[in-house]
Amino acid sequence: MAQFFITYLGGNPPNTPEEGQKHFEKYKEWLSSAGDAIISPANPLKNTYTVNTDGSVTEGSKIFMSGYTIIEADSIEAAIEITKTCPFLEIGGTLEVSEMVQMNM
Repeated sequence: MAQFFITYLGGNPPNTPEEGQKHFEKYKEWLSSAGDAIISPANPLKNTYTVNTDGSVTEGSKIFMSGYTIIEADSIEAAIEITKTCPFLEIGGTLEVSEMVQMNM
């Protein structure tokens, strides 16, 4: 089975702790519904810095990546179907699904 990297882009943070808790409950339900497909769930990112081609460093992300999840699925189509039900989409975020390539070093 192939592994897929789901990239979380953007999204609007909850306005209150209660909204945050409701969203987190939906997220936990989504993870549960995906079952064994979930390899590495809920990996939020913070304190992002960008190292530029000239070696300079700027605070923040150029692509607004806010987290990731790794799943296993039989195909990219199956991975996309799992991703379509993620509650991150309900808070204005978008999701990218990429097949991971295993490198032999």
